[in-house]
Amino acid sequence: MSRGRVPMQEISFPLSGPFIALCDLLKVTGVAGSGGAGKQMVADGLVRVDGAPESRKTCKIRAGQVVTVDGVRIKVTAG
Repeated sequence: MSRGRVPMQEISFPLSGPFIALCDLLKVTGVAGSGGAGKQMVADGLVRVDGAPESRKTCKIRAGQVVTVDGVRIKVTAG
């Protein structure tokens, strides 16, 4: 039996403004149950933005960026 990697869940998020705070993005996409949970994920070093670890909880995420956390990949698009 093959033990391949589980494919990453893909979420496309259409941005309605110029940016969204990282912790808010995690909340509105359902990756985190609350803004506080999203902030904790960032604080725990679980979140990457465009492949690099991100430690700023309210980092401004703009269209074209990709956020990965806990087996989920969020592609932010222009709304």
